[in-house]
Amino acid sequence: MRKAKPKKRIILPDPKYGDVLVTKFVNNIMLKGKKNLAYEIFYNAMDIVGNKLNEDPISVWKKALENVTPQVEVRSRRIGGATFQIPSEIRPSRKQSIGMKNLIGYARKRHEKSMGERLAGEIMQAYKEEGAAFKKKEEIHRMADANKAFSHFRF
Repeated sequence: MRKAKPKKRIILPDPKYGDVLVTKFVNNIMLKGKKNLAYEIFYNAMDIVGNKLNEDPISVWKKALENVTPQVEVRSRRIGGATFQIPSEIRPSRKQSIGMKNLIGYARKRHEKSMGERLAGEIMQAYKEEGAAFKKKEEIHRMADANKAFSHFRF
């Protein structure tokens, strides 16, 4: 790379729970710069999770996020005219990002009435190791396992 790497932006913790991870998650939920609405959606989801499971909602959410975070992924690499799917480990920041995006993306595709309810439903399913976001992680791991033979082509 010719240019210097850009500086990492400092992300402030959220107002209610005082957690930086929550702010990152809310930033992923946010559409068109509407951060207050994103916080409202997240906090509604946490209230629903807390009421339904009678546990600390933040610990449930963190466990759910951990359950949908993939450890390995496959990357396409062209070698001698053939394209191979090569399994490789993911760096921690990308793992976190993929996990959050999967959880939010599959929550948006659910059929509950409000986004808070959808997100709460997806979080509770991920916590129990089921649901679409968890299946996506399992599928990624399965693909990496199936292509283990090509791991010697690593970048």
